[in-house]
Amino acid sequence: MTNFSELGLQENILKAISDLGFESPSEVQAQAIPILLEKETDLVALAQTGTGKTAAFGFPLIQKINFDEKFTQGLILSPTRELCLQITNEFQHYGKYSPGLRTVAVYGGASITDQEKQIKKGAQIIVATPGRMKDMLKRGMIDISKLAYCILDEADEMLNMGFYEDIIDILSHSPKEKSTWLFSATMPKEVASIAKKFMNNPREITVGQRNVSTKSVSHEYFLVSARDRYNALKRLVDVNPEVYACVFCRTKRDTQKVAERLIEDGYNAAALHGDLSQSQRDMVMKSFRNKQVQILVATDVAARGIDVDDITHVINYQLPDEVEIYTHRSGRTGRAGKTGKSLVILTKSELRKIKQIERIIGQKFTEEEIPTGEVICEKQLFHLVNQIKDTEVNHKIDEYLPKLEEKLMDLSKEDLIKKFFSVEFTRFYNYYKDADSINKPAARDSDYESRERSDETRFFINLGEKDGFNWMQLKDFLKEQLQLDRDGVAKVDVKDSFSFFNVAKSDEPKVMEIFESFTYQGRNVNVEITKDKGGRGGGGRDRSDRKKSGGFGKRRDSGKSNFSGHRKGKKSNVESSFNRRRSKKK
Repeated sequence: MTNFSELGLQENILKAISDLGFESPSEVQAQAIPILLEKETDLVALAQTGTGKTAAFGFPLIQKINFDEKFTQGLILSPTRELCLQITNEFQHYGKYSPGLRTVAVYGGASITDQEKQIKKGAQIIVATPGRMKDMLKRGMIDISKLAYCILDEADEMLNMGFYEDIIDILSHSPKEKSTWLFSATMPKEVASIAKKFMNNPREITVGQRNVSTKSVSHEYFLVSARDRYNALKRLVDVNPEVYACVFCRTKRDTQKVAERLIEDGYNAAALHGDLSQSQRDMVMKSFRNKQVQILVATDVAARGIDVDDITHVINYQLPDEVEIYTHRSGRTGRAGKTGKSLVILTKSELRKIKQIERIIGQKFTEEEIPTGEVICEKQLFHLVNQIKDTEVNHKIDEYLPKLEEKLMDLSKEDLIKKFFSVEFTRFYNYYKDADSINKPAARDSDYESRERSDETRFFINLGEKDGFNWMQLKDFLKEQLQLDRDGVAKVDVKDSFSFFNVAKSDEPKVMEIFESFTYQGRNVNVEITKDKGGRGGGGRDRSDRKKSGGFGKRRDSGKSNFSGHRKGKKSNVESSFNRRRSKKK
């Protein structure tokens, strides 16, 4: 096994490594550090998130920096504010025994003049997000004309976020003779384009295979009906009592809604998406890192740059639109030598995506069943048993023992055990005792369009051709908002300024809840139950129905969701910051 001392690192860095408790280099560190120390060179390093890339470029960069010079010698570009701050913090640890080293973070959402002052004091290394860096260069606040080293960290994520032009602009301000080190989890064509345009005969290292998932993560999928997606999520959380998870949704609106439902049901959850202010993002991430938040529900963009080593599960509430993004999601778990699980909740219509993802990550998924209520109750019971067994006794309780024994003297050992564990066990049992299996999609789910419609509700919606919809586009729009299979929305009839559609009666409360305060392109969307029978090409609501409802602008009572919370756990301390607000559609 290679030691850090064998890589050519100086004593000041080895001492910092020892303080950090690092025993041996990761594979990417063992490959990259000797190359970067040997001579000035460009480097492309492909390795999964969580494999130690920051140290792989951090140790050599610090060793190459001239601490006596106060101009900027190293620039690290990273995709998000969170990752930018994290790298800066890591460099403070790496440079603990390197007096004179100064690293400054440059990112949006903070005072640009304060950051300029920090740089003017003499920053040899700047860690920056592309947008803020480009802005400060444009204003003449930063000089990188003497830059010796430029590192592009998480290059694929920066390009996925639309920073290609910003990166091109930033690099154009730097010397051609600098060394460029590119670190990425995947190698899409945009990353290859950057390498070709700005790098000179780069060395390339690959940890594992290109674009594949780390072997420390297992991949499982669960096939359910779309209407059972949220209940499936809850069961996957409940069957893993010590879960510490990232849950991924496609849109900001879904992210906020899922987080709100989890909080209402008693889980320690929070949302992370682009509609949050920077202070709210900071509060959520601090609570998640401190494990006050157990479940972080996030969009892909907002989650980029999250670096938390102990995440046990990544749960794909919805698969991403681009299958390559799955690699980044699953890379949030199984880090720093730990194992993790990436779980996918999907419907029949999404099953084809699994094969595509398998080809990209180089690993097979296993199909698993959503746990039954009986399995969940057993898991929770024995989790409680182990917690009690491992609890350190507080001997302050000794003085109360005589009174406790007196109170419990009429109970046998067996009765005492039963009563004690029933306090916690009963609420799970009562919730799940009559719960149906949700493992298989509803009967003839894929043939929804042709089945008997007596169990459906017809709705009016004030969106139509004037809003740019034809029947297929509206069907896709409704499917996305309601999180139903494509065939879960039927008999879509689009008129000039309004339309009609059908869903199963069981989804009626969901429709009214989703569209209760919904806006589209700046105007309110009204959805009402109608008596129109929904014949092909049929027209609007009858007059008596319009009279009863008070016109198109007034809705009927939507009723409340038929779901009630079953957990009485402690609520997240960030919950009050968001006021259960409904986010806008992405």
